[in-house]
Amino acid sequence: MAPTRLVVLISGSGSNLQAIIDACESGEINANIAAVISNKADAYGLERAKSAGIATHVLSHKEFDSREAYDAQLMHIIDSFEPNLVVLAGFMRILTPNLVQKYVGKMLNIHPSLLPKYQGLNTHQRAIDAKDDVHGVSVHFVTEELDGGPVILQAKVPVFADDTADTLAKRVHAQEHIIYPLVIKWFSEQRLTMEADYAVLDEKQLPAHGAHYPK
Repeated sequence: MAPTRLVVLISGSGSNLQAIIDACESGEINANIAAVISNKADAYGLERAKSAGIATHVLSHKEFDSREAYDAQLMHIIDSFEPNLVVLAGFMRILTPNLVQKYVGKMLNIHPSLLPKYQGLNTHQRAIDAKDDVHGVSVHFVTEELDGGPVILQAKVPVFADDTADTLAKRVHAQEHIIYPLVIKWFSEQRLTMEADYAVLDEKQLPAHGAHYPK
């Protein structure tokens, strides 16, 4: 089976990107990262990509008059690398319907909460404020609803009484770096697809909250 071609979109440090790079380089995932695209020129993830010999591209949203114009150019750049899968790894942009529809079923995102809880930002503090005893992370297919596409895999972490958003984030990040490469591995093995409003793994419909890691 030919390696899956990935394009990864980032805005920041790229720790999930690094986990994916490592999994590709070790052979854990039968995939190659064709390019890393960032909307911020100072994103440290670009340095991670360059260190791994991966093509990089910066497309600043500040140079465009509208979200639609930005996404049209972003689609053009993504398509130039002919990916099988587009991976959002901390890409802090709300995508337009046109872009989402173009890659429907072929675009993944990771979100630091147990979706559908805490869509949007500041998820760790919101979990603490709600006095949750369990928090976590979800990998999902991207749809037009923000953080609302079919969930594929979740990992849970405990919330401790003395947690801050930072300490809780560290615990969540450790799980992110395990489950994101795992989901990409499933996709690269052609075991994972998206139907109308749910994910399918090994020809079985996943529940609304996806599979759970570890099982």
